[in-house]
Amino acid sequence: MNARAFSTPARLFGDYSARLSAMLEGFDWSPVERLAYDLLDCWQTGRQVFLAGNGGSGGNANHLANDFLYALSKTPGSGLRVHSLSANPSVITCLANDEGYDQVFSLQLAVLARKGDVLIALSGSGNSPNIVRALQEARTIGMTSYAVLGYSGGSAKSVADVPIHFGVDDIQISEDTQMIVGHMLMQWLYGQRGGVAALAGGGPDLQIRLPSTVEK
Repeated sequence: MNARAFSTPARLFGDYSARLSAMLEGFDWSPVERLAYDLLDCWQTGRQVFLAGNGGSGGNANHLANDFLYALSKTPGSGLRVHSLSANPSVITCLANDEGYDQVFSLQLAVLARKGDVLIALSGSGNSPNIVRALQEARTIGMTSYAVLGYSGGSAKSVADVPIHFGVDDIQISEDTQMIVGHMLMQWLYGQRGGVAALAGGGPDLQIRLPSTVEK
């Protein structure tokens, strides 16, 4: 918890909203745009998408997996092939007990993921060992990895293929940015659902141009 002391709730609310707004207004959205196009291509081609996070970030991973599976299309059979690696307590506790908590995500990827799939890691600090291990495993498999990060970005910032870094020293605002990015992506993808449905049904091709590079 990084909240400063305020004499009234309203003063804290105003300070919090001002800091969040300032963070969003000054942000470079190009890595998020790259992720948007990558997810659209996953939707068209059937490439899988994996999300991972701990604690509140794990809850956000589960929430966004739901959004990407159903809410972005609301059409039976049409959605991303998405999995939250934070969702199954039996798998997580088994791997943590037998292999160590630092491998609870990477060992799932080793079984489920394939070359060309996408990993979205969510982490406030960017230093959680299991997040770093998951990003390393993604690179070994040949996945494309994105990491939504706060604070300094930690070790994950240099390991992820595309870091999405909000340099804020506040875990609550950091977790807010994860959901804001996820909901922005969901709303944009929802707007593309007609083109994806047409392609799936043999209609006109939907042209997708993936940005070639995004600066880290």
